[in-house]
Amino acid sequence: MKLNVINLEKSYDTKPVLTGASYTFEKGKIYGLLGRNGAGKTTMFNCLTENIPLDGGEVTIEENGNAPRQTTVDDIGFVFTEPHLPEFMTGYEFLKYFIDINKDKIGRPIDIQHEFSTVDFQPDDCHKLIKEYSHGMQNKVQLLAFLILQPPVILLDEPLTSFDVVVALQIKNLIKSLKNDHIIIFSTHILELAQDLCDEIVILHNGKLSALDSSKLHDKDFEKQIVEMLTEENADA
Repeated sequence: MKLNVINLEKSYDTKPVLTGASYTFEKGKIYGLLGRNGAGKTTMFNCLTENIPLDGGEVTIEENGNAPRQTTVDDIGFVFTEPHLPEFMTGYEFLKYFIDINKDKIGRPIDIQHEFSTVDFQPDDCHKLIKEYSHGMQNKVQLLAFLILQPPVILLDEPLTSFDVVVALQIKNLIKSLKNDHIIIFSTHILELAQDLCDEIVILHNGKLSALDSSKLHDKDFEKQIVEMLTEENADA
């Protein structure tokens, strides 16, 4: 399976954010999307999921050797940095509702209590209102929903920033367990996390995507190389 990002263009008023961003992402790999603040990482994720319209370019997916086709909303799941959850429901109620409305896509029995236990959720907390949850707890619920749904492509926007070290390790292991059957792309500012979790690093800079040589991912000069790529002047400027 491949996700083809082809010449994406997106501007806000007169400010260009994506200026011909292109890359091919492949199943079986975890990609780290790195870029400076304001580079357009979240914008790119929103474009991939059709939350906001593109000004140009296209996104296609190739599966099982078939010809590329346009992506649909079912192909890509987006886990936001800021959770978007109904605060009037309990965590358990929300996850049960989510599973019920997506049961045809999930296609397997789900033990909700077990799912909560995988992210270190206490049984009593499952039945508290979401509005009483900390930011980290809300992020766990949001992440669980997409881990259960398991769309072909999973986008994670700063996925581990609100978790303690124990839960962060659990989530990292969950992400690694999914990579063989999915395309996983996550944005982060934490270079150590990118080195630990990723198979490839993709840089978003000056509106375009470029790859770091994967053989250099664990070099001692990794940080220096990333900084140099992110401070390079735009050749078209």
